[in-house]
Amino acid sequence: MRVHPDDASCWLFDLSDLSGDGDAPPGTDLHVARQTVHWARTYLSAPHAELGRPGLVCPFVPRSLDLSLFFPTVRRGADLTPGDIEATVLRYREWFPQLEPREGRDAQYKSILLLFPDLRPEDYTRLIDEPQERLKPVFVADGLMVGQFHGAPPTNPGLWNPDFRPLKSPMPMLVIRHMVTSDLPFLTDARTLVESYLARFNGRLSAKQQELIARLHPGVLERR
Repeated sequence: MRVHPDDASCWLFDLSDLSGDGDAPPGTDLHVARQTVHWARTYLSAPHAELGRPGLVCPFVPRSLDLSLFFPTVRRGADLTPGDIEATVLRYREWFPQLEPREGRDAQYKSILLLFPDLRPEDYTRLIDEPQERLKPVFVADGLMVGQFHGAPPTNPGLWNPDFRPLKSPMPMLVIRHMVTSDLPFLTDARTLVESYLARFNGRLSAKQQELIARLHPGVLERR
């Protein structure tokens, strides 16, 4: 387990903490984290018939797991407010760059999963989806992504099959990771997000990515 050097309430499981053979009672933090890692291995790291393309649901995840850079944490409380959720996520965002590795190719595979097992399904939109939407511009401006998952599931459609909802998970969560060039399709709904993306990746875009930006946000490339 990793504990923030200045805040003992801010902690992360290492995958090695979750690999033991001992039973974890249902509902405990260890059980919640193990359930989430199992979902990541069996769902995110696998193909899906409704995905609309060959390959894995999330090609990023297997490498993150293999490198043991997949860090769950559990935040308790059924009566958390949106402000509580956002403050918690921002606290972990501050810690995220300090986690090793800080540079090199492997650093892009770091991810923090903030799990909120006590939230009620009727609160998922207010406490997961809406905070994610508000935090997203701040994260993208820093070269990071914040993603939302829960069992409702989120209404975000798949990129290749609009009827598929890929962000379904057994646990409501918000996930912090580095932004990568392939994240462009998740950012095109707002010009400010595209501008933040270009500030980091301009000069490394494929012709197809440039065409997408030019079609959805005319003129933004010419300003670079």
